[in-house]
Order: sequence, then structure tokens, then C-alpha cells
Amino acid sequence: MSKSQVALGEGEELIAEIEAELWAISSNPVAQLFGEILKFIAAILGFKKKGFIVITNKRVVEIYDQINCYVFNTERRVKYLLPSSIKEIGYTKKAMCGLFCPGFYLYYEGLTNKTMVLLKDADESKASKLVDSFYKALKG
Repeated sequence: MSKSQVALGEGEELIAEIEAELWAISSNPVAQLFGEILKFIAAILGFKKKGFIVITNKRVVEIYDQINCYVFNTERRVKYLLPSSIKEIGYTKKAMCGLFCPGFYLYYEGLTNKTMVLLKDADESKASKLVDSFYKALKG
């Protein structure tokens, strides 16, 4: 079983599991540090949040978990993305002052909302590969 705890169906293969960075807002080391500090404080107080995008050869699933008081899963959202509802898939590269600490974000835009996820330790080729596999899963 994967980190996101998605059970795969018969003949379904896991292509990618992207853990969303929900604490830091960019790949800038200062923002990452503030994100880690917030995450640490929340862990001491008993709060945790986790998000995943799971891409298989047959579907794309978006998952969000909120854990309070250390053990109580107070919120779990599981969303299957339908190919007909996705208008656009891609990635963006954002850097601080145009040069420093480039961050790659996977995004997809549906009919009702847009989701953007910071990819940890990604480069141009990894971001492109994830977008291609996302597209193939929705098309397939």
C-alpha cells in the first residue's frame, strides 16, 4: 500500500504518487524553513495535514487528510478527477528574484477549481514527466 493508502484496482499500476507540500509556500530556503517551523509547532500541538495526488494508469485521485489531537482523522477528502472536467494540465517554474531557488509546481485546472502543488526536489525533466503521466492517465 502506498503512503496515501489508495487501494489499487485489478490491473491498475501506480505511476506516481506526489506528496503535496502543504506547509512551505515556495522552494526558497527561507520559506521552507518557516514551513518546517510551522509544521513542527503544529505537530507539538497535535495537528497534521497531508495531501497527495496519486496517478495510476487508469485514474487520478486527489487526497487530503487533516489529523487533530495527534490521532483523530477529522477530515478526509478523496476526489477522483474526471477527464471531461480537466481543462488544462501543466507545470510552472517560479524563482525568487528571477534566479534563485527555482520551484516547480504541478497544476491542473478543472471546470470549477484550480489545484497547484509544489513538487519537492524537482527539476524540469521530472516536472515534465509528471505532467505527461498525468495527461496519459486522464486520456487513457
